[in-house]
Amino acid sequence: MSRNLVTYFVTSALAAGALCASALAVSAQTITPAITAAVANPDRPEADTKRDASRHPAELIAFAGVKPGQTVVEFSPGGGYFTRILAKTVGPQGHVYAVYMANGGDRFSKGAHDVAAANANVTAVPQTGSSFSTPEKADVAWVSDNYHDYFNAMYSGGMDLAAFDKAIFDALKPGGVFIDEDYETAPGAGATQTGTLHRLESSVVKARMAAAGFVLDGESKVLANPKDDHTLKVFDPAIRGQADQYVLRFRKPG
Repeated sequence: MSRNLVTYFVTSALAAGALCASALAVSAQTITPAITAAVANPDRPEADTKRDASRHPAELIAFAGVKPGQTVVEFSPGGGYFTRILAKTVGPQGHVYAVYMANGGDRFSKGAHDVAAANANVTAVPQTGSSFSTPEKADVAWVSDNYHDYFNAMYSGGMDLAAFDKAIFDALKPGGVFIDEDYETAPGAGATQTGTLHRLESSVVKARMAAAGFVLDGESKVLANPKDDHTLKVFDPAIRGQADQYVLRFRKPG
């Protein structure tokens, strides 16, 4: 298969029955020249580019359908790994709002502010509890490896998670998509290991997003690892960078 064409198999449907399994068919996403150039940008830190082989940024951004001129809201950008790539992908006519938890000081805000200082089309946005504010609706909302942290009071301050889910929905234009990349856990574990193993069962995310009004639109297996038995903390040296991950795409109807 060409490196520039990634096929994603969608295997799940909403439990509510809004879509049947057969309606979620095979989809394909092309890695566009804008995405290729953004990943190849020589200004990216070496610490970031060393992680590309395991993080598959081009495939994930293609799966999200990010294009030049779009508006992206990224939650919990950390050190700005994806923020930098998203900023270059949307280009000068687009914009990225890097939303960080305000309760964590420099630990949570530094990456967003550093990338914003180096890119005119990036704005660092503080989030207090479930509340954040951007001046425009987004085409894409994005969170990578951090949605599980919002379940942990030490990170989120014990915010109203249902209100946050709804705020993500409200931040998008009709037809906009929310992308969640996170660490899979053992079937049935649900949200019980978010603070220990830093894992969150994908079924929990699907149920929560359905409750917020989203429709499941696609699922990528590009970061899946069937050899991960889901018993180790994702930072354990034996699994770090190779933990089993899901990538879910939800669409706001309209």
